[in-house]
Amino acid sequence: MLEQWMRLGLADRIWMSAGFLGQTVFFMRFLVQWIASERRHESVIPIAFWFLSLSGSAILFTYAIHIRDPVFIVGQASGFLIYIRNLMLIYRKRHSEFAES
Repeated sequence: MLEQWMRLGLADRIWMSAGFLGQTVFFMRFLVQWIASERRHESVIPIAFWFLSLSGSAILFTYAIHIRDPVFIVGQASGFLIYIRNLMLIYRKRHSEFAES
């Protein structure tokens, strides 16, 4: 694997690093959710989960476009919309709760 990495040009290494970064950010959401759930002793999804999902998905979507993988593109694009929608719902609820108090 290291040999394959060394054969890549600089631009390809940068793109591959971006792909790995996206995967890392996307994976971090699971750690955040797990830690939050363990602390509360119940299953919870903290807002950081959605921001990490959105960030990781944006990076992976960009990478998927670069490698021209339609399956990867559609998967990340649909997830991206879901993450945005969840954040909208969270902020709408917080805004209405703030306005009521």
